[in-house]
Amino acid sequence: MAAPQKDRSAKTAARRKTRGEEEIRLHCMAGTRQALAELMAWSGIEERGEVITLMIHHLHALGPQQSAPLLAPPRHEYAITENVSRKLELAYNREALRICHDE
Repeated sequence: MAAPQKDRSAKTAARRKTRGEEEIRLHCMAGTRQALAELMAWSGIEERGEVITLMIHHLHALGPQQSAPLLAPPRHEYAITENVSRKLELAYNREALRICHDE
C-alpha cells in the first residue's frame, strides 16, 4: 500500500532540508515569460527551474567582469521632441511671469 500524502510530503521536506534546498520564486511579466519559453524551446529543456538553474551557473562561470554586462538592466533613453520642448519652455515662461506678478 502506498504511503499517505502527509508522510510523503514530510519525507520530501526532510530530504530538501538535509540537501539545503531553498525555494526561489520568480514573478515576471509576459515578455520575460516569453523569453524564458523561447530559451526552453531553443535548448529543448521542459522545466523552467532547470533553465533558470543552468543560466545562473553559466553566468557565474563567466566571472564578475564577463557576467556584469549581461546582468546590467537596460536603461531607457528619453528624447524630448522639439514640439514638447517648445511647450515646456512656454509653460515655464508663463509660470515665471505669474510668479513675478504675484510678488
